Amino acid sequence: MRYLPLTDDDRAAMLDVIGVASVDALFADVPDAARLDAPIEGLPSHAGEAAVDRHMTRLAARNLSAADAPFFLGAGAYRHHIPASVDHLIQRGEFLTAYTPYQPEIAQGTLQMLFEFQSQVARLLGCEVANASMYDGSTASWEAVVMARRITRRGAVLLADGLHPHYVSTITTMARFTGDAITSAPPRLEPGCGEAALIAAIDAETSCVLVQYPDILGRLPDLAAIAEAAHAKGALLVAVVTEPVALGAIRSPGELGADIVVGEGQSLGVGLQFGGPYLGLFATREKFVRQMPGRLCGETVDAAGQRSFVLTLSTREQHIRREKATSNICTNSGLCALAFSIHMTLLGEAGLRALAAENHRLACLAADRLAAVPGVELVNDSFFNEFALRLSGDARVAVRELASRGVLAGVSLGRLYPGHPDLAGGLLVAVTETASEEDIDALAAGLKEVLA
Repeated sequence: MRYLPLTDDDRAAMLDVIGVASVDALFADVPDAARLDAPIEGLPSHAGEAAVDRHMTRLAARNLSAADAPFFLGAGAYRHHIPASVDHLIQRGEFLTAYTPYQPEIAQGTLQMLFEFQSQVARLLGCEVANASMYDGSTASWEAVVMARRITRRGAVLLADGLHPHYVSTITTMARFTGDAITSAPPRLEPGCGEAALIAAIDAETSCVLVQYPDILGRLPDLAAIAEAAHAKGALLVAVVTEPVALGAIRSPGELGADIVVGEGQSLGVGLQFGGPYLGLFATREKFVRQMPGRLCGETVDAAGQRSFVLTLSTREQHIRREKATSNICTNSGLCALAFSIHMTLLGEAGLRALAAENHRLACLAADRLAAVPGVELVNDSFFNEFALRLSGDARVAVRELASRGVLAGVSLGRLYPGHPDLAGGLLVAVTETASEEDIDALAAGLKEVLA
């Protein structure tokens, strides 16, 4: 394919049509501090392919991979064992696409997979209907806020203090364009989830309350009580699940009264992948289905009476008038959704429950051993596979020191919440089935040394 660049006249004509003076004006919303005004210092202008390959290989060798060390990182991205059959199956030619097809009824295999995915997600999250996936958990959370605004005709949003700070950041950024008033605060390093204060803040202007379950510290908020309080004021409860494996052990948000349930599906079938691509989950009650963003695949019969699949609802901006769209997200994470669905199918209900039980067993074992280390205090004694510790020193220093010793100890709250000195000693530790008892012993021994 030939590369046909635009001429200066072409660019000038395009800028004139959209009403801006220069290309730079298109980037006006990007803060000056994030924009380059000169080439990156020290970066060579060009190099041969072989030289670049050698250089990047040397840089990659400096990484400490999740598979090469005791690994206890979590905070919204979790390492689980993914069966080899998942990768084998998603690479089959009839499945290998990241997109929902534009001529959907031709691609019956893809539509059937998405139909099964929706069924799995709806059951897992405890809702009546789920869409064909979204980008990731944070953007799905924002879509839930916009959906709640359409349903309630209100513009005030309460974020529980246990909501992941990256999700808070995404919601706050997007709210600049809708005018929603966002109320949020960092968590307190304590066992309770602060439900009473959250409930007291709900008023007649609240469109929705977003609560992470389990929350950023691994705590389990009382969704039923929050749902009852929200509904009494005409607001919706949005539950956010960043670790779907937990739902093999705890009650689903839909069962507890959540109106919209969103989440991150990365734990099942999708590796850590240095931060992406990931998989947004979105489910809701049937009465809200026409306000749900994304697409919905349905089952029907064809002219011959055979079972077939169709794109039932597609309310995105590419298919209808822009002002009528429920979302401007133009695709779903199709390949990641397929990986999720295959992994879920391989596990089945019994397998998911067994996996969740093993995660919880190992996490309890780790919590007990780490709490016995001098200078370590277990913050929450109720959790699934992730819990918070309070260290006697700065957790960021401990994490860096342990990483230099070949142990990936967890995520420091000081990293997630810079500028909050009361959280500097907080350490999040996630323990999945991929952690051995020897790994737990290595973490305990390492913490004992660095905190001495």
